[in-house]
Amino acid sequence: MFLADKASDDGSGIWCSKGTIQRHTELGETTVKRTIRDFLKEGILVETGARGCKNGFTVVYRIDLARIEALELTAEPEIETGATVDPVQTGPGTGATVAGVPGPPRPPNHPKTIHKPPTHERVVAEDEEAEKILAAYPPDRLRGKAVCFAQIEDAVKEGIAPEDLLKAVQAYATDSAGFTRSKVCFSDNWFQSKRWQAYVERQAEDREKAAALQADHLARLACWINDRSPMCKHITAPQVSELLASKLVTETQIQSAGLRS
Repeated sequence: MFLADKASDDGSGIWCSKGTIQRHTELGETTVKRTIRDFLKEGILVETGARGCKNGFTVVYRIDLARIEALELTAEPEIETGATVDPVQTGPGTGATVAGVPGPPRPPNHPKTIHKPPTHERVVAEDEEAEKILAAYPPDRLRGKAVCFAQIEDAVKEGIAPEDLLKAVQAYATDSAGFTRSKVCFSDNWFQSKRWQAYVERQAEDREKAAALQADHLARLACWINDRSPMCKHITAPQVSELLASKLVTETQIQSAGLRS
């Protein structure tokens, strides 16, 4: 939306540095660069040249309006309520004329492509999750709250569960509790460098190991039931339910072993 605001009506003439985009959108530098790359790859943005600036040059972009029009609509279809006064025209306009000279065409923005903002409840829930995650970080090494929130949002969008991210931060806080403060990473750097990733991967490995141990344990219990072993008396009702749910044993086998389903 920021790039569209900077563009001319035909989508051309966008020249603003990534630092400018970052400041105005309050997104992280990595997020801005990745999004620009994605837009270029998808054909939404096209590089048309470069303009000099004090730091060297700034790339000039153009939004491909045809590519935008081809995108799937994200807004819910509007319910028709009858005729309207001065309805919005979807076709191209010719613009007003002054002294016989035609004005610029009507901007190609289509009312149906306006993105509806997320609900207030969802925004509040996401903000609360981010606040909780950041609150678990060592308090004397907090820095760049906006950057941290942007990185947390990116991680969740990539499919990382907020509770896993929270556990990763808590684990780092525990691991670094005995460190001198100079050896504890500032929070913005920690999130930007994805230091949480190793902790999240470790959590996934632990879950897989726990699931494997549980599967082995259930298999052993199923053997006791199949053999009608005296050890069956140690099998609890919840374990019987798990065995039936996993289809390792049948109701008949449970009853033959002297257990209740």
